[in-house]
Amino acid sequence: MDYKLEDLLKQMPDLEASDLHLRVEEPPIMRIHGDLQRFTQYPPLSVDDVRELIYSILTEHQRERLERDLVLDLAHEMRGVARWRVNFFYQQGVLGGVLRLIPALVQTIDELELPAVLKDLALLPRGLNLVTGPTGSGKSTTLAAMIDHINQHRPEHIITIEDPIEFVHQDKKATVEQRQLGQDTVSFAEALRHTFRATPDVVLVGEMRDLETISLAITAAETGHLVFATLHTTDAMQTVDRTVDVFPPQQQQQIRMQLSVSLASVVSQQLLPLKDGGGRVPAFEIMIGTPAVRAAIREGKTHMIYNMIQAGRDLGMVALDQYLADLVRSDKVGYEEALTKSSYPADFIKRCGEYAPAAVPAAEVEEAAR
Repeated sequence: MDYKLEDLLKQMPDLEASDLHLRVEEPPIMRIHGDLQRFTQYPPLSVDDVRELIYSILTEHQRERLERDLVLDLAHEMRGVARWRVNFFYQQGVLGGVLRLIPALVQTIDELELPAVLKDLALLPRGLNLVTGPTGSGKSTTLAAMIDHINQHRPEHIITIEDPIEFVHQDKKATVEQRQLGQDTVSFAEALRHTFRATPDVVLVGEMRDLETISLAITAAETGHLVFATLHTTDAMQTVDRTVDVFPPQQQQQIRMQLSVSLASVVSQQLLPLKDGGGRVPAFEIMIGTPAVRAAIREGKTHMIYNMIQAGRDLGMVALDQYLADLVRSDKVGYEEALTKSSYPADFIKRCGEYAPAAVPAAEVEEAAR
């Protein structure tokens, strides 16, 4: 093999590739603007080729962890090029990996063209802000932009707990400390328990994975901290229900009460390809913790949240279907592509108006709804 892993990584920024996949019996594969492309100018990788590429960027300790645990998450940096979030793993007994490109610089909310209300949410004095969406939807990028907004505007103490550290924040007005699982702490919950002794104003939890972490994050927001965290949920209603359902039945009413007090916002996002190619654009659902939303959470009436989001546009709230329809009407995203991401297809079709096909068969709406 006449190339190294870093030769492939150096190509990614110029190709606007987000991910590099290494698989046995396949050439290197890159995800470019959302689509996987096989680089057939390279021969298929053998078991030894994949191992050689992967081991070339690992320390001896990291190699031992990979061989012991059969999976390894880390961050890799090439100075002057970029950083990567790395996941190496075994599948069907052979080694493989995915490396996701992280831009060298943290982009601002304005540069990313994110909803302006995220600036207001970033500067709240306290509360729990959840950024949700499927893997690869841009949650980390959105959170980094919100943390950067605080860093630019407030002289506060920010602590992030990540697995691994992705975007590196330099001190501006704020002081930022970033802790990485496996290197600086053993778990999110363990890090959270000890973090509050360092008197942070803002805490970012890379992922709320278990009951203890969720409980600690809610309590932190209740007691006056501004907390940011992620979940793999698709909308505000599902996020509230999933958070509550993690707890035993006898605790769920108490958690609803705590969540109704502490939840400041849920920002759910999806990524869609641009209609004319050349990139992707995010679509958002944004719920803000208004008194009506808090009452719905407290009383277990989460089915009412969607209507509250639709009625709260003046406050910065937006339903995913409305955001998708706006993208279609502005000709940024194709109608069919947006329909596949819709939460309520019939509502989405109605919002698209004349931009929707003249006649949409009922079967198509039902199929999209599934």
